[in-house]
Amino acid sequence: MYAIIKAGGRQYKVEPGTVFEMNRLAIDEGETLMLDDSVLMVSKDDELTVGTPLVEGAKVELEVNEHFRGKKLIVFKMKRRKSYRRKNGHRQELTRVTVKDITLA
Repeated sequence: MYAIIKAGGRQYKVEPGTVFEMNRLAIDEGETLMLDDSVLMVSKDDELTVGTPLVEGAKVELEVNEHFRGKKLIVFKMKRRKSYRRKNGHRQELTRVTVKDITLA
């Protein structure tokens, strides 16, 4: 069984037990989050349920493992022959979550 969920402006394919990283959530570590308004598709056995745009009655339970900052990305801007150079770094705030359960009513 797997599901496609929408969270933080991105779509993720998740199965029970899947650990993945998403944009920072405003939830403490160790707490659970029930996503019932962002399930786009659910596949159970060989039956595929596609929402329009969401699947009614489908829920995905997530457990927050940790909050952390991602790898540093270098943002470099340059205009040739104009002595214009700007170098910035960026580290995205992320949350690592585990999928506990997928239910389809």
